[in-house]
Amino acid sequence: MIESPNGGLPDRVAIVTGAGQGLGRAFARAFAETGAISIVAEIDKTRGDNVAREIEQAGGQAMPVVVDIGDEKSVDAMVQAVTAKFGRVDILVNNAAVFSTLKMRPFTEIPLDEWERVLRVNITGTYLCCRAVAAPMKARGWGRIINISSGSITLGRPNYLHYTTSKSALIGMSRSMARELGPSGITVNAILPGATFTEVPRETVTEAQKAQLIAMQCVPRAQTPGDLVGTVLFLASESSAFVTGQSITVDGGCTHS
Repeated sequence: MIESPNGGLPDRVAIVTGAGQGLGRAFARAFAETGAISIVAEIDKTRGDNVAREIEQAGGQAMPVVVDIGDEKSVDAMVQAVTAKFGRVDILVNNAAVFSTLKMRPFTEIPLDEWERVLRVNITGTYLCCRAVAAPMKARGWGRIINISSGSITLGRPNYLHYTTSKSALIGMSRSMARELGPSGITVNAILPGATFTEVPRETVTEAQKAQLIAMQCVPRAQTPGDLVGTVLFLASESSAFVTGQSITVDGGCTHS
């Protein structure tokens, strides 16, 4: 079992969006290893089913749910399905985002429909998920919302303006939402990962660009999903009950904010 604050997260119900691959997959597996029930929320049914199966084969508990976070009805249906089966939602990790398929290019060359799609999923999708879990969390007087932002907003990384803009919005969203939900025992925080290398292909990122990012870090090695797991588990636990409205950068010291 993964070491986590307060001896794990036994029976906590944790929704992780975009959990069919990459960071989301790592988070869903980590929650299950600490005793939580991982809700593998994923737009791609095959990927979601595969991750849920991985978790169950390892002895954990998981429930795959197909969801398009940019669609209000789909998000509401996801939360209704989870509460119908388990009676609650304890943790929400807003990880799903449009990123790996984006082509690096100057902002003046970003097609408007691509700009709007990124903002729809990365900002509005996060908002819809937070809104949907607010009621069941308030009813229990306990909840943890973790928004996955990006270290690119501190770095000012070029050629991803729509992505960087969308991830910047999550910081303000987390701070304001923390004030609204704090009286109900719900914390809201953001994590800013650095350039994290996963199994998800990034065709437009060259090896030279990867090496340049690693060279900027205080810890000069490639960042992996496992480097973020500890922070996610901490923010999901009782140990972080007095931590809210915060933005925590986990990037090996690439940026200092």
